[in-house]
Amino acid sequence: MATIGTFSKTENGFTGAVKTLTLNVKAKLIPAEGESERGPDFRIFAGATEFGAGWKKTARETGREYISVKLDDPSFPAPIYATLIEAEDGQGYVLIWSRRSSD
Repeated sequence: MATIGTFSKTENGFTGAVKTLTLNVKAKLIPAEGESERGPDFRIFAGATEFGAGWKKTARETGREYISVKLDDPSFPAPIYATLIEAEDGQGYVLIWSRRSSD
């Protein structure tokens, strides 16, 4: 599990940064408007470029709310799936990525 971003909540979404081995950008999660029922709750932008989406979720075991994120960029071999959650210290939000094992 690795932290690949840090964010702050704003009036209408989140602002922060995403840093990976190939990406280092300021990013915004902006509420998606007029989307279908299964569509994302957020669109993710770096400047004017959309490079991801997010869906509001609630953890079954803890009831904790989070945002399930999918990021994609031409420099990635495949899309990145991550989770935006409130930091344990309550100071902002962290974007956490973990590779799922193929057991």
